[in-house]
Amino acid sequence: MDVLGATGPFLGHRSRTEGLEQLGEILERSSGRQMFGLWRRDVPHPGRPDVGDRGPPSTAVPTGPNISWFPEAPLLGTDPPTFLMSTAAQAVSGFFVWTALLLTCHQIYMHLRFYSSPREQRHIVRILFIVPIYAFDSWLSLLFFTNDQYYVYFDTIRDCYEAFVIYSFLSLCYEYLGGESAIMAEIRGKPIESSCMYGTCCLRGRAYSIGLLRFCKQATLQFCVVKPLMAVITVVLQAYGKYKDGDFNAASGYLYVTIIYNVSVSLSLYALFLFYFSTRELLSPYSPMLKFFMVKSVIFLSFWQGMLLAILEKCGAIPQINSPEVSVGEGTVAAGYQNFIVCIEMFFAALALRHAFTYRVYMDKSLSSRGLLPTYGEFGRFNSGEAPVSWCLALVSDLLGGGAER
Repeated sequence: MDVLGATGPFLGHRSRTEGLEQLGEILERSSGRQMFGLWRRDVPHPGRPDVGDRGPPSTAVPTGPNISWFPEAPLLGTDPPTFLMSTAAQAVSGFFVWTALLLTCHQIYMHLRFYSSPREQRHIVRILFIVPIYAFDSWLSLLFFTNDQYYVYFDTIRDCYEAFVIYSFLSLCYEYLGGESAIMAEIRGKPIESSCMYGTCCLRGRAYSIGLLRFCKQATLQFCVVKPLMAVITVVLQAYGKYKDGDFNAASGYLYVTIIYNVSVSLSLYALFLFYFSTRELLSPYSPMLKFFMVKSVIFLSFWQGMLLAILEKCGAIPQINSPEVSVGEGTVAAGYQNFIVCIEMFFAALALRHAFTYRVYMDKSLSSRGLLPTYGEFGRFNSGEAPVSWCLALVSDLLGGGAER
């Protein structure tokens, strides 16, 4: 009993000690499994028991499978495609473009059908073609929006025709008034009215002269030379990587092209204002206000509209596009918005031009001079002894060449 009494507590203590050791081993194995599960993110860990002989821990980004208990962090997505790249933008712009084309082509057809005043109508038809060229050019640029270079070449065609429209409009005004000599016979010697609105405040005390009239003509027509020249220079700079829309860096050609454009446009616009101010009373039978406004807005205001978008792009209001499919710079995005706006504006321009350069005046003139069955003027319906081909060639020659008389 003494032995049992002496050894009983010892055995009890040993059993308790063995139990604690077994419990510790169980907890240690359980903790090891949990830690091993946490280490299965393929990221080296300095305390990991199986990496002691693998050298220093690596800092490379894990590329293997991730089966951690912890959820993965969400990946940052790329920028969503802009509205200009969507089908909706192409459909909306296409609707306005093709509607403007139908309206303007019908108007051109009616002018050619009742071609009773070739000297005037040849210039009107040339002016009306600005809507199809502007609209279709801008729509093509929008369709090829993701290519940074295509729209520059498309805009070159548009820029060259702008110069031709300014020349045609000034020629139309001279044709309305009977030429330079007829204009001078009406306004020579009259004092110039001082007006800050028309920019004649600096001409106070002066009289109209042939020099002033020729200044208006030359200052307007210089745009017809500068515009195509700068368009060609833009294409050359683009080919050599020295031109980028919205880049006002001194090493980029965009800055210098924009400065020259602004000077030329401002001078031409001022000269047209001065010419209208000088001859507005003589032109009153031809409703000149809407004609002047439409030509100026289509050509000059669209230029400054593009300038405003370029400034907004420079201020960070127009971001670049980064998507998995394409990357487009800020300047190209600004030009894309310009083309989209022009597509919509040309629809309203077509409506306004129908009223500014209406064909009904010439239709009435043709019907009144030739009876109820019109022969449509000098280049209208061809004569019975004249071949249709020669008639068409004569009409095209009259429109393009300005007019040798038949």
